[in-house]
Amino acid sequence: MRKNQPLAANFDWILLFMYVAILFIGISTIYSVAYNPNHPNIFDFSQKYGKQILWIGISLFLGLCVFLIDSDIYRKFALPIYSFVIFLLIIVLLMPPINGARAWLSIGSMGIQPAEFAKIGTAIILAKYLSLVNLNQQNKKIILISNAIILFPMALIILQPDAGTFIVFTSFLFVLYREGVSYDPIILSILKILPFRSLHYKRTWLGTHFIPILFIVIFLSITTLLVSNENIVLNFNKKKEISGYWGMFFFLTVFCLIAYFFLRYLFPKRERKRALSISIIGFFLALSISSTVNYTFQKLPDHQKERIELVLGLREDPDGDDYNRNRAMAAVGSGGFFGRGYKNAIVSSVKTNHVPESETDFIFCPFAEEWGFIGSFFLVSLYILMILRIIFIAERQKAAFNRIYAYSVAMILFYHFTINIGMNIEFSPVIGIPLPFFSYGGSSIMSFSIMIFILLKLDSQRKDVLN
Repeated sequence: MRKNQPLAANFDWILLFMYVAILFIGISTIYSVAYNPNHPNIFDFSQKYGKQILWIGISLFLGLCVFLIDSDIYRKFALPIYSFVIFLLIIVLLMPPINGARAWLSIGSMGIQPAEFAKIGTAIILAKYLSLVNLNQQNKKIILISNAIILFPMALIILQPDAGTFIVFTSFLFVLYREGVSYDPIILSILKILPFRSLHYKRTWLGTHFIPILFIVIFLSITTLLVSNENIVLNFNKKKEISGYWGMFFFLTVFCLIAYFFLRYLFPKRERKRALSISIIGFFLALSISSTVNYTFQKLPDHQKERIELVLGLREDPDGDDYNRNRAMAAVGSGGFFGRGYKNAIVSSVKTNHVPESETDFIFCPFAEEWGFIGSFFLVSLYILMILRIIFIAERQKAAFNRIYAYSVAMILFYHFTINIGMNIEFSPVIGIPLPFFSYGGSSIMSFSIMIFILLKLDSQRKDVLN
């Protein structure tokens, strides 16, 4: 049932302003970094800044098109949209590799990355499915289907291989957590073989909070990967040392014992047996994932292993494979508090070529060099405010579909923003994730623009939906 509401009255101008502001700052930075005095016109399509202007124009046109479409179309055609992007992900695997990856579809002189648009399709179908099922009566089918929606494109993306986009897709797991998807049907099936009191609970603490627990366990697994390294030794005295797998086992044991006593303190006396069950399950889960991480790590291509070792501090390579991050950090630091000024970047300039890919993955470092800490703080704040605005938009939705889609957009942006900034300041590995609305590239800016304009459309019609 619908009411006729004027779009302008319900349109979120604040989000649109943030979107346009980041677009403007992004193209200004690309123009500054890639500036060619022989081609000073920003609309010169032979230069990267001219091409980016073209991509922005196409993105705005596509954004206007998706905004003019009735929001019910996205609900009705969620499955065809998802199926289409899955089809593109399969087709791209049959294409010849470009720079070692099968991630591009060539359309004339243009190249399109289907993985960027797969995020939109996954967000729409996930919103459609979760809005149709009754999450108060959860079963294995709901859990399996909702996770399969996420894992299927992830599997195709890692075959390209595109580790960056693969990681971004894990953001959808937090959307499941926000919607209250509980893993109790699966957790309780496992607990049936264990004589713990948790068996008597229809809804367990572990099942309800499975997603954040999973990410904590993964964090522990990465930590134990550090501890299990043969070059890292735990010294207790001159005669006793622990390293390798014994070091990993020791670390997990100590951590789970601490977790057990902490949980005993949290739970009421009558439920303290649950602390034991959670600690034991957590221990074996962490141990199994840690072993899997170790095994998978050994099977990775050498260049990916080297990147991980560099991030974990297991390898020193100041001007080798870690050159990009080192130079990016040097550029960020050289900006100081107030920056060098517009078009005055030296370390991150294309002319000096100290920072490869300074218009794409490392676009933040020339901006930081030009505008310093003050400018960087402003840009980071603008992104944070944009993500918070999207969460605010999500919470005011009457329709579950709108809310779930909005949270998907917020989490995707959060992943891209944090990982990309982290790459520029040596907090995360170089995995090829663009900065939304900012980095040079057609696929990225088109997909993010479409994502935002779909959200603006859904939000503008939020009062039309009574259910």
